[in-house]
Amino acid sequence: MTRQHDRRMTRFSVIDVTGRKSPTYSGGMNITHASVVTIPVSDQDRAKDFYVSQLGFDVVVDQQMGPVRWLQVAPKGAQTSFTLATAEQGFTPGSSTGTILETADLDADCAALLAAGAAVHGPTDQPWGRQATVTDPDGNSFVLCAPATSRV
Repeated sequence: MTRQHDRRMTRFSVIDVTGRKSPTYSGGMNITHASVVTIPVSDQDRAKDFYVSQLGFDVVVDQQMGPVRWLQVAPKGAQTSFTLATAEQGFTPGSSTGTILETADLDADCAALLAAGAAVHGPTDQPWGRQATVTDPDGNSFVLCAPATSRV
């Protein structure tokens, strides 16, 4: 990769090995974290029960906003929360995959989820670390991972 500086702005273009340019910005961005991730569900009450009772999340917001119920859950103490949105809100239930949740005790959490009847695969050892997958009642899947020993 090479960088080309555009002197009129604090903008750089990153050129990858295929020659494609993609903009990157230097010095002007203040993004600190992902705030809310949308999880598409078919039944908000069933989803709420899964995320609160099985995953141990807290309810952050549960209120009616006109014709839409805004239901937001989050792991205890997390900066990022999850809104459980329905098809009526324009989402396809079960279409979320690849969200990674870090756990301090992967084996214990997998055992507890299995005992509660959740669909869990793993844990398995991978070259990048130890992980498992868990699927909610709508088919949305998450990767549960142990803390990384080192990050690049």
